[in-house]
Amino acid sequence: MSTKINVLDHLMVPDHQIMSEEEVKALLSRYKITYEQLPRVYHDDPAVKQIGGKVGEVVKIVRISQTAGTAESYRLIIKRPKK
Repeated sequence: MSTKINVLDHLMVPDHQIMSEEEVKALLSRYKITYEQLPRVYHDDPAVKQIGGKVGEVVKIVRISQTAGTAESYRLIIKRPKK
């Protein structure tokens, strides 16, 4: 018997959203950076798997912050290297 758990329903997991190509272009332009300069997250991360993220896509993570209200961060999805 297997129980499916939605990790995004947990209080400690921030909101994860896959960004569109237009949003990614605007993000890279705004910060004057390239894809390679984005922080990374592995394709098998539970939250990334839950939203259906694929290698090469960018995920926007929105956290609740007591000082800033909301804090946004961005991650490039990469494949986990084989051991």
